[in-house]
Amino acid sequence: MSSVEPILKLVPILDLRPTQITMGAREVKRKRDNWREKTAREEGTFLGDHLVPVVVGPGDVFYLVDHHHLALALHQEGQEKVLVAVQARLSHLGKDEFLRFMDKRAWLHPFDEKGRRQSPEALPKTVEGLVDDPFRSVAGELREAGGYSKDTTPFSEFLWADYLRDRMDATLARDNPKKALAAAWDIARHKDASFLPGWCGP
Repeated sequence: MSSVEPILKLVPILDLRPTQITMGAREVKRKRDNWREKTAREEGTFLGDHLVPVVVGPGDVFYLVDHHHLALALHQEGQEKVLVAVQARLSHLGKDEFLRFMDKRAWLHPFDEKGRRQSPEALPKTVEGLVDDPFRSVAGELREAGGYSKDTTPFSEFLWADYLRDRMDATLARDNPKKALAAAWDIARHKDASFLPGWCGP
C-alpha cells in the first residue's frame, strides 16, 4: 500500500479532492511565478518530474495527499491536468471508514486558518476552495530560507505554522513578509522548537 504507482495519463486538477483546508497564498504565488518562467518543453519535463501523490477513495475519487500548493498554482496558471501517483487504493471503503483511516494515517489535515480542527466535511471539494493561512506562508518561507529542513513528516509545514501562530502577531504574518520571516527565524532557532520536524538548532 505504500508503494508509488504512477498513472501515465493526465488527470484534471479540479477532479482532485484536497485533504487539507488551508494553504499559504504567498507560496502559491511563488509557484505560479516559477511556472511562468518555464518554456513549453520545461513545463512538460516539470510535470513529468512532479507526480502528484493521491489516494483513490470511495467512488474512485482521487484525494490529494501532497502538492496542494502546486496543484492550485498550476490551476490558476491555466494548466488543466497533472500526472498522479497512487499511494493507496481504498475505493472499497465506505466514506466514514475511509476518512477515519485517512485521519489515522496522517493523510488528512482538517484544520482551518486559525489552526482549529474541523470536521472532515469542511474539506473543500476542489483546490479552488483552499483558504489562505498566512502562517502557512511564513512557515514555507522560513523553510526556504533555511530556518528548518524539509522533513518527511506529514504536513510538517503546518506544524511549524501552528507553532509560529502561537508566538507571532497575525497582522505581521499577513501584511509584512520580511519582518515576519525575521521574527520566525528567531523563533525557529530557540531550543523550545526542537520537537518540530526539521529543526536545525541555533
